Amino acid sequence: MSFFNRKKKAENNRYGWFGDYKDWSELVALSGGYESDLILNKTRDSLLKIKNGEAVYERDSVLFDEKIYPYSVITALLYAAINCNNSLNVIDFGGSLGSTYYQVRDFIPSGLDVHWSVVEQKDYVNCGKTMFEDDILKFHPTIADSMSTKKADILLLSGVVQYLERPHEFLNELKKFDFKYILIDRTAFICDNNPDRLTLQIVSPEIYEAKYPSWFFNEKNFLAHFDNYEIKTEFASYVVGEQQINIDNSVQGYDKGFFLVRKS
Repeated sequence: MSFFNRKKKAENNRYGWFGDYKDWSELVALSGGYESDLILNKTRDSLLKIKNGEAVYERDSVLFDEKIYPYSVITALLYAAINCNNSLNVIDFGGSLGSTYYQVRDFIPSGLDVHWSVVEQKDYVNCGKTMFEDDILKFHPTIADSMSTKKADILLLSGVVQYLERPHEFLNELKKFDFKYILIDRTAFICDNNPDRLTLQIVSPEIYEAKYPSWFFNEKNFLAHFDNYEIKTEFASYVVGEQQINIDNSVQGYDKGFFLVRKS
């Protein structure tokens, strides 16, 4: 291996997921958490280019030259719309400034009645309302607030549950909303039926400089929250490299998704 390749590998090993922590607050103090103007501003600038037709695709604030479509997510959304009288009413919890909406809108037929509500942190909601909100895309601070405005049929959780301080409490609270469909995408699980693991995620500066807490879930225990739902399908992440995830530089996790349909 050349010196350049060894140096590149060493740099890559500095970023990713590390540790097995027991205390969320201690980890937030170490990392700084998610409430960073840097992340919001970069995401805003990238998505404005998408909105204005100056770029074609954004994911995690990064712009790409070619679109990569999450076909499993698109299929589930269209299935739900057909079974809801050609209406697509979505709550996109933790949906940034509408990243997934902009990603899938090419596949939403013009005949559908679409309402897409992003539920996010206060600064994202303020930015979303000012720069991105329109007749379809809306922004709300809580699921309850969104549901009081427009009752949603489908809840989208894409790459978000693993970044909540108390994810299992959140999943329990979802039961009171009684969604017809729950679409889970890009959610992190631990290998070999191991218990939940709390890690420190160090983001490569090629994206932005950040560190934050990140869970990997025991898949069986995670799905136990949805005993009133049928697993219509399950699928691997569409993002290259997320099917197997290194923790402490060895494969110990994976990203996965599920489309859940409420039992009658």
